[in-house]
Amino acid sequence: MEWIYELKQIKVLARKWWKAAGGCRIFAFHGGMGAGKTTLIHALCEEKGVKEPVTSPTFSLVNEYRYRQNGEEKTIFHIDLYRVKDEEEAIRAGIEDCLLSGAVCFVEWPGKAPHIFPEETVHVLMEQIDDKTRRIKIQFPDVIL
Repeated sequence: MEWIYELKQIKVLARKWWKAAGGCRIFAFHGGMGAGKTTLIHALCEEKGVKEPVTSPTFSLVNEYRYRQNGEEKTIFHIDLYRVKDEEEAIRAGIEDCLLSGAVCFVEWPGKAPHIFPEETVHVLMEQIDDKTRRIKIQFPDVIL
């Protein structure tokens, strides 16, 4: 699946995203600096009803957000592996525990620890076309839509 969107359309994209995602819960965001990973994750969290500020977890590695779904409190883990050296460091930091928790996980810079991701991970390839426009390609497990 591929979408090209302008930043002013990001809320509409977030709604479409959750409809297309089905039961998927682990999303690995690939893309260079400025590709819009954190901005898109912010919109996705907002669409789920997260009330607390959504910020980049570059220094903390993991931010935890809460939202309600069907009267039940749910968790989203926002993970940033930019400062992680390798998979061993990611595991020691508890990243694997987040991925296996059953919570929604958004992971920036997954290439730093590629082998810790379960098979059901959805890979999101992001590219900045210009100052306002982004392209994302979403690779669902075993299929590129």
